[in-house]
Amino acid sequence: MSILDQIIETKKIEIELSKKNNSFSNLEKLPGFSRPTNSLCKNLLNSDFGIIAEHKRKSPSKSVINQKCLINKVIEGYSSAGVSGISILTDQKYFGGSIDDLVISRKNTTLPILRKEFIIDEYQIIEAKAIGADAILLIASCLKKETIKNLSKCAKKLDLEVLVEIHNLNELNNCLMDSVDIIGVNNRNLKTFVVDIQTSKELAKFIPKEFIKISESGISNKKEILELKQCGFNGFLIGENFMKEKNPGKEAFNFINDLKN
Repeated sequence: MSILDQIIETKKIEIELSKKNNSFSNLEKLPGFSRPTNSLCKNLLNSDFGIIAEHKRKSPSKSVINQKCLINKVIEGYSSAGVSGISILTDQKYFGGSIDDLVISRKNTTLPILRKEFIIDEYQIIEAKAIGADAILLIASCLKKETIKNLSKCAKKLDLEVLVEIHNLNELNNCLMDSVDIIGVNNRNLKTFVVDIQTSKELAKFIPKEFIKISESGISNKKEILELKQCGFNGFLIGENFMKEKNPGKEAFNFINDLKN
């Protein structure tokens, strides 16, 4: 069983427990549920580089990345750095995140927040809206085409934008639908965790122009950003490159400033 398969099996158990502890009706009563969302898409299109900075404490491939930084300080730093959006990992077991991370982040920024999670159930989308997310992630490699359709439509009804992550042409073809806003090419193979920027370059030409394109994982320098911009990418999701530093916000500021110059 791959790491991805293990994560999905764990997620099924977690969702059933969450449903018992916090019903749909309870989620809909939370303040975030009625909150107007901010558009990640608009921010990406209006930015020269479209940096989405991620908060991530650990991962299956790297173990501990950064367990010491206070999340409110990280989010404040990212906001000051001039990023276009913020990605918050809410998976606890494999990535060290939590729902509270997103709730705290929402209190510390007006920027669009992407809930980075292994979403397989509509409950998680309603939960995302209730805790203050503006966009959700769907991972094509663990979802059937019909499931992507149903989950993305659920998100759109709640005024959440939808980012679908792909790794190959087959996954791309499964997510070409009106209810998807952003297509993200993940340069990391979720089964082997090998990273290759070439994945984005090869898939870019097959993504229709009506979708916003972002590249994810393994991006660490100005040269890679500029090359991927030439391939038509509107944004770049960067987590580990910032989070591995003592001050992620300062690292993001320096990275963006270098791009501008």
